[in-house]
Amino acid sequence: MPTDTKPHIHFDYNRKNLDDDTLLKLYRRMLKPRMIEEKMLILLRQGKISKWFSGIGQEAISVGITSVLEKDEYILPMHRNLGVFTTRDIPLHRLFSQWQGKASGFTKGRDRSFHFGTQEFKIVGMISHLGPQFGVADGIALGNVLKKNNQVCAVFTGEGGTSEGDIHEAMNVASVWDLPVLFCIENNGYGLSTPTHEQYKCENLADRGIGYGMEAHIIEGNNILEVYTKVRDLVEDMRKNPRPVLLEFKTFRMRGHEEASGTKYVPQDLMDEWAAKDPLENYAEFLRNEKILSEEAEVAFKKEIMAEINEHLALAFDEEAISSNETNELNDVFQKFEYQEVEENINKEEIRLIDAISQGLRQSMQRHDNLVLLGQDIAEYGGVFKITEGFVEEFGRERVRNTPICESAIVSSAMGLSINGFKAVMEMQFGDFVTSGFNPIVNYLAKSHYRWNQSADVVIRMPCGAGVGAGPFHSQTNEAWFTHTPGLKVVYPAFPYDAKGLLATSIEDPNPVLFFEHKALYRSIRQEVPTDYYTLPLGKATLLREGDDITIISYGAGVHWALETLDRHPNINADIIDLRTLSPLDTEAIYTSVKKTGKVIILQEDSLFGGIGSDISALINENCFEHLDGPVKRVASMETPIPFASALEKQYLPNERFERELSDLLAY
Repeated sequence: MPTDTKPHIHFDYNRKNLDDDTLLKLYRRMLKPRMIEEKMLILLRQGKISKWFSGIGQEAISVGITSVLEKDEYILPMHRNLGVFTTRDIPLHRLFSQWQGKASGFTKGRDRSFHFGTQEFKIVGMISHLGPQFGVADGIALGNVLKKNNQVCAVFTGEGGTSEGDIHEAMNVASVWDLPVLFCIENNGYGLSTPTHEQYKCENLADRGIGYGMEAHIIEGNNILEVYTKVRDLVEDMRKNPRPVLLEFKTFRMRGHEEASGTKYVPQDLMDEWAAKDPLENYAEFLRNEKILSEEAEVAFKKEIMAEINEHLALAFDEEAISSNETNELNDVFQKFEYQEVEENINKEEIRLIDAISQGLRQSMQRHDNLVLLGQDIAEYGGVFKITEGFVEEFGRERVRNTPICESAIVSSAMGLSINGFKAVMEMQFGDFVTSGFNPIVNYLAKSHYRWNQSADVVIRMPCGAGVGAGPFHSQTNEAWFTHTPGLKVVYPAFPYDAKGLLATSIEDPNPVLFFEHKALYRSIRQEVPTDYYTLPLGKATLLREGDDITIISYGAGVHWALETLDRHPNINADIIDLRTLSPLDTEAIYTSVKKTGKVIILQEDSLFGGIGSDISALINENCFEHLDGPVKRVASMETPIPFASALEKQYLPNERFERELSDLLAY
């Protein structure tokens, strides 16, 4: 007997009210990424591309979701979501150029594969750290809620990514804030080579929705009609009734995590089972049986797509290799910011540092309608230091938002707000807690403009510093972690006047700024400060005192320790430079003073090794060596965690050591 060679249809294709044109459009949209992938695998074997993450077998999810969303609704895809990009009609030559690291791509050769975003097509690409993507989606969705535009956004991850803490934080935030996000989990059975039973214990990832208080659904990810119709109905309702929805798509990837890893770890019977559930072949057979897809039309579709692929590949291959220079590379780390000085008014009042920060923040909120504040206990409570006290009454809870205790998700949400056209200021309740949000700061905020021309219009306020008996977890000055990271600006004022003006500029600046505020100075330092809004330029130090004997360089509390030391020794004639901003650094002010005095001492509260004082010392040695009359001296806190007991803390801090080291250097 003859053998029936036709593939068995493994799914119940319920077309519901879909017309033939829609059914064919979905087929074409799945066929296109499949054919591109098959071509890419050939090019990979030929050595014409360097790496490939295959989504063969998962096309129905990307195509179905993207087909449902409007063109101006954001999508945050992953490695295996080529169908998102093709369904959004990105010209293929731009995708091919992106994968080859050429200028017509989206990252100027600075990042690979799908690690890019494009505002033109409302797509925000992934980073390798996976988890922050969900938090960024939260921020985009929050922006949609604030705009009242009735839009949703969709974000993808795999089942392996759900083990990351950022994922849990972001889903919790979305649930608490009723954010219209589709959290899409492509459960393809393996996180690289690790099977699901080694990733989580629950039967289905959708079961986690109960814990988040979130609606959740399981969808057959290889059935394009189930994906399309179920997501369509959900999205239509979410636009009217904003809320997050967790979707677990059951699917499988027929290739390795990336091609080099292979699939030897997958049992052959499992491969065979899922090969029989191929989303494209099964759907094509359904369309043939329904007399919707003819053999002639199928051949025509394939010819048309292949011609498009070949034409656009030729464009990409013919494009010259990308070239750049140091100036271009350095200039793209930050978005260009033209500082506009807002002059101070003549009316002044004597206020504390904490009052100046609160005043500057309030006036920035009045100036920028799109500025949103995020942080733990910052709303009715006013923050643990009361800097935002009364803000809710003036600006409302939509713009002054209490957050759950999840620093990483909130940093990522601030990034999402920036993508959606907002400014964000996040209060890190204590600067020490930034470790819980470190990943999105150094990998997302810092790198986005350099990678794909997307600014991170985010300020993170960092209450910091010792001297108040707060112990190891509430006393650190960890600025060196961030001055080491290209793409971040770091501000560290010592006086109320500077704090207010520099905070205003930090908020005006579209680039990410870490704004350090020393807790011991909050209520101990007073100064005459203009009552109205004004700005001060970043990257400009101030010369507090002038003298020819020695240059003292410091910032934050160290500035006051230096001033107190000189008050006790009026015979010492010193330049005291208050850096104010650490990145960008005012090297001109440093070099000018050092060349005049010939001796320099750098005072920092941070521990010595690896601190910014080390870099300043190196810069001085490299650029002012012939002007030096002695070694560049660094003075800093002890190489220990910060102790609690007052006697131990006093010993830890460098105040008294500074006085001795200053005397020794002067006598050198």
